[in-house]
Amino acid sequence: MMNTRPFYKYVTALFLLLITPLFYSQQIEHIAFYNVENLFDTIDGPNDDAEFLPESKSQWDDLKYQTKLTHIRQVMADLQMPMIMGVCEIENRKVLTDLIGEDKRYGIVHYESPDARGIDVAMLYRKDLLRLKSSGQIRFTLPGDTLPTSRDIVWAKYQYKKEHLYVLVNHWPSRRGGTEESAAKRLAAAQNASQFIDSIQRNEPSAKIILMGDLNDYPEDAAPQLIASKITPQITKNSGTFGGSYCYKNEWNVLDHIFISSNALSGKIQVQAESGKIHEFPYLLTEYKGQIVPNRTYAGPKYLGGYSDHLPVSVDVILHP
Repeated sequence: MMNTRPFYKYVTALFLLLITPLFYSQQIEHIAFYNVENLFDTIDGPNDDAEFLPESKSQWDDLKYQTKLTHIRQVMADLQMPMIMGVCEIENRKVLTDLIGEDKRYGIVHYESPDARGIDVAMLYRKDLLRLKSSGQIRFTLPGDTLPTSRDIVWAKYQYKKEHLYVLVNHWPSRRGGTEESAAKRLAAAQNASQFIDSIQRNEPSAKIILMGDLNDYPEDAAPQLIASKITPQITKNSGTFGGSYCYKNEWNVLDHIFISSNALSGKIQVQAESGKIHEFPYLLTEYKGQIVPNRTYAGPKYLGGYSDHLPVSVDVILHP
């Protein structure tokens, strides 16, 4: 009987040879969001930054500032240098230029917002992977106000190959004053984001959309539910070990969100289904009164030297050739 084993070995080797370039030509990248908790420089600016100056109670000096930058860079490195990273609680563009330093791969999308404390949202993006086509901010007035006083929603339109991707970075109004009492403010933010999403889907139906941010609301709340009626949430309690990205009064829950449009699950730039993750690198956590909590920079005026009171979140993305 003829020995066919060499023939099958040849066919198998040929098959592997043919599919290997296809496999390795795909790139796995990451899109992330991180509330970096009060990234202020040490310079007295026009905003209300008195809490974060060398002469303040927090004694926010250059050593602490440089430590903070080093910590965020460590997170970025462990996130494998995200293709896009949305950030909030930053003072200005300068802190981002200090953050990326000599890393020429990253570009910045940032706009000054009317927030009373002077904190903004922004995003870093990999210029070696994406082309920035346009960007802007969505400014809105909260219920009961006559002028905008909250953080803008910052957006950017990117191109990869012939596909377009819109990314919206949010930091919705806090729960200060009570959850129910402040809910209308977050709903106003959600309505403005929703209207922008509607306009993209109406005018550029093939464009992909990602909305991310610290929404100061849980997935089941009305404002995130409005976004979820347009695009799909990727971060849930099951995305991490502790059931959330933020811990309040010993209870973990999801405040940091990523949503994607359905067409983002296919194409040249493809979000991997069910890849949403809350990152729990050991250095991001600490123990307080027997409870595991985020390893934050400050507790009131007391300097702890940690990272942030939030954990970063991300989704995986495949870049096809």
